[in-house]
Amino acid sequence: MKPFNDTKLRIFGPIVLFVFGTIFFRLNWYFELSFPDLVKSDLIALAAGFTCWEVARRVIMSLQRRFPDLSQTQTRFKWLLAMAPVLVNFAWFIRYVAQNVANDSVWELPDFVDYTYSIGIQIFYCCVYMVIYEGIYSLRKWKQTHAEKEALRKTALQSQLEELKSQINPHFLFNSLNSLSALIGENPAQAETFVDEISSVYRYLLRNNEDRLTSLRDELAFIESYYHLLKTRYGDGIDIYMAVDPQYDDYLLPPLTLQMLVENAVKHNVILPELPLQIDIRVQNEQLIVQNNLQRKTTKVASNRIGLANILTKYKLLGEDQVSIEDDEDYFTVRLPLLRAHQLTTTL
Repeated sequence: MKPFNDTKLRIFGPIVLFVFGTIFFRLNWYFELSFPDLVKSDLIALAAGFTCWEVARRVIMSLQRRFPDLSQTQTRFKWLLAMAPVLVNFAWFIRYVAQNVANDSVWELPDFVDYTYSIGIQIFYCCVYMVIYEGIYSLRKWKQTHAEKEALRKTALQSQLEELKSQINPHFLFNSLNSLSALIGENPAQAETFVDEISSVYRYLLRNNEDRLTSLRDELAFIESYYHLLKTRYGDGIDIYMAVDPQYDDYLLPPLTLQMLVENAVKHNVILPELPLQIDIRVQNEQLIVQNNLQRKTTKVASNRIGLANILTKYKLLGEDQVSIEDDEDYFTVRLPLLRAHQLTTTL
């Protein structure tokens, strides 16, 4: 943590306390003392205020260096309480000495009432020093700890995301090769077209998987190409409807989000001409909604949920936790927040 620059506080703090003390503790002096004595007393009070501020500051900061952690706040507080009588009596003593020297007075033990009154004032000042420096220190330490935890969280999420990324490409390629293998025996001509489309789609996937964000326009254009690939394989068994207002074209989202959601729907549902899988992509209230009808496969599909995990991790890295996944009897719906560039200044 960077050292706290308290220069202005050291200059103006004692002055503010002097004014406060004058109003609430020494106002009677202005009616009882002569002008020369008043000036002398005020100068002594001001000089003593600066001196006590510096002494208290050094004591408090030395304890902060010795017990720096937030978990040691209670220990620092106990030490400050133990040091308080010394600081309070020191503050009283320098004022007592200065007043006697300045006024050339007879050195006598102070009246008990006057002593306790003066000590009470110094206790108040001492509390002010402690509250200011401990409060600022604890707040800065809390912010530092919070920032470190956030950095560690983002590092962990980034590592998790990189691991997921390394699985996405093989996962997508494996599914595509399975589709190609089935298509070769059924329709060699279509298989050749399918290879070209795989090449085009896979090129986009590799290029954009490393980006943190992409525009909705680019994602929709990619899904159109990906849809042609799926259409070649499944024919009338799949339909994708896209109804997105152009005003959202420049909104941002993590790349390949739509592809992963479409692939997830394809993987887990029956796709037949008589039972077509229908995927609806739309935007509502700055949320991207991807919804498909549910017609789950009767055989259990092995799933490591890479796609959904990847999407959730990417949004967490962006500081967005508003991803909604709904699974009812009829539809599987995912709602994702679309982002504007100005929203990302604190996360990118």
